[in-house]
Amino acid sequence: MKTHALILLTMTMIFPLAGQSPYEGRQAVVREEFIFRPGEVPFPSCHASTVEETPEGPVAAWFGGKHEKAPDVRIWVSRYDGRRWSRPRAVADGRRDGQRYPTWNPVLFGGGDSLYLFFKVGPSPRTWWGEVMVSHDGGSGWSAPRRLPAGILGPIKDKPIRTASGWILSPSSTEDHGWRVHLELSGDGGATWTKTFPLNDGKGVRLIQPTLLEHPGGRIQMLCRSKERHIFTAWSQDGGLTWGPFLALPLPNPNSGIDAVRLRDGRYLLVYNHVFCKKGESWGDRNILNVALSDDGLHWQAAVLLENDPDPDSEYSYPAVIQTSDGKVHITYTWNRKTIKHVVIDPEKIVTRPFTPEGKWPEE
Repeated sequence: MKTHALILLTMTMIFPLAGQSPYEGRQAVVREEFIFRPGEVPFPSCHASTVEETPEGPVAAWFGGKHEKAPDVRIWVSRYDGRRWSRPRAVADGRRDGQRYPTWNPVLFGGGDSLYLFFKVGPSPRTWWGEVMVSHDGGSGWSAPRRLPAGILGPIKDKPIRTASGWILSPSSTEDHGWRVHLELSGDGGATWTKTFPLNDGKGVRLIQPTLLEHPGGRIQMLCRSKERHIFTAWSQDGGLTWGPFLALPLPNPNSGIDAVRLRDGRYLLVYNHVFCKKGESWGDRNILNVALSDDGLHWQAAVLLENDPDPDSEYSYPAVIQTSDGKVHITYTWNRKTIKHVVIDPEKIVTRPFTPEGKWPEE
């Protein structure tokens, strides 16, 4: 634990931590809307959206039901035609062996002419298992769910990446022996999978739900949700097979999901809750949602303020982000557990600003 504390202190000295910037950057937002309105759907609560591009347009998915962990929670899908989102449709319900289990954390991933929908089924994150469905028509029709091989969970929250060498890297994590992250890899388009050992011990630094960024020269960067008040990062120099140590970034994390994407112009875009936890706390609010931009994955600047609600009980969380073929950035996220919001950003209109210095890490 002393080693982790030293790493954290060192990173703080290298990158002075800054607070919530008032800079909004709204000139980059070209569209924002709800995928559906509360009351228009047969579920009162929803969470954990994902989004992917298809030839027919973007597709989004999420889980919805009475409440998270309820047996009636199903995976829902909606398709976007450039003007509006289709009526949400349930595609998976967690019925297995005469029982009904809640479903969790769908992740969409495109591959060739196929669209894969990974998700979890089971009573809790400690006991769930991974399943996958496939669509060959842009998310209109889906195959029956197929359980992934034993020990393979699929992407836990954020999308896999396909490297220049053709490997699929799936960011995953477990919660049954502490919060630990690992990577699942496929060299044959997802037909078979292997996985790394856990990359952290789940005790000194507690991490889950990684997102991946590919850098020049085949380097891979991992960014993780944590219980340590920061977003943490690690690097692989060999395409994801082995990883260096985790270090704290100068970005807060109130124990909430993040997502990131490498833009075609070489910059890196991150969506996260820029909310500070008090010292000694491992949970924080999710009432502020931000976009940050970086040239190297280490030094980040404020780009767009998506949500900034003074009510700490509000929740804007679990973002998913992609860049589509027209260059636009599409972001979906949980909006107060009542609906899923969709925001489109033009990255060419982003003007970044340094985070303002008035913020600080609370000591009490």
